[in-house]
Order: sequence, then C-alpha cells, then structure tokens
Amino acid sequence: MTAEQTITNIEVANLIEQCKKLIGDGYRLVQIGATKLVDGIEVNYSFDKGYNLQTLRLKIASSAENIPSISAICFPAFLYENELHDLFGLAITGIAVDYQGKFYQTSIPTPFNTPAAKEEA
Repeated sequence: MTAEQTITNIEVANLIEQCKKLIGDGYRLVQIGATKLVDGIEVNYSFDKGYNLQTLRLKIASSAENIPSISAICFPAFLYENELHDLFGLAITGIAVDYQGKFYQTSIPTPFNTPAAKEEA
C-alpha cells in the first residue's frame, strides 16, 4: 500500500476555503508548522485521511502579514496557532482561544524568527 503525500502551494486568501474543503472531505488536522526562510516564513498545514497526507503550504514575506485562524472550522488548531504566534511572531487573526503571546514563556521574544547569530572571526 502506497500512501499519498501531496503539498499544495496556496495564497493566504485561499487558506480558509482550502481547509474547509479538506475537513469537509473527512480529513483531520495533523499539524501546523513553520520554518524561517531567507526571504520570509513557510507555514505548512497538514491533514490526513486514511494515511493520505495533504499539506497546504503558505509562503509569506513577513511575520507581520495577517494569516486568518482556522480554529473556527478546526478548533484544535488554536494550539498550533498560539505556538506559531509566540515562537515565530506570526500575526494570526481570530484565534478561538488566543493566549496573546503568553502560550509559551521564552527568554527571547519570537525565538524562531530572529536573525541568525553571526560567527565571530
């Protein structure tokens, strides 16, 4: 048996519509994760149904770009969204349960979205 794994690049404006479609088709949220890129941030929303993984990928230029919360259609997403806000500084709007930057206590604000430390010569 071969499991399908698909990554679909989408725009922020299509996030809610695409998530509603997957959830309506019986997929469950597996994870929301982010990675800092040289020229922005990549955010991946992964869904599973019968071992078939569908990932929606956003590439945003800045952590200040507003991303709508999907917690209204998939309530557990609020946990991932608060994590992304605290660790990457992502501006996620409309989170069902918003910890307002207090989900994690970190010594450095948004530690995963800071410039890389420069190597000393």
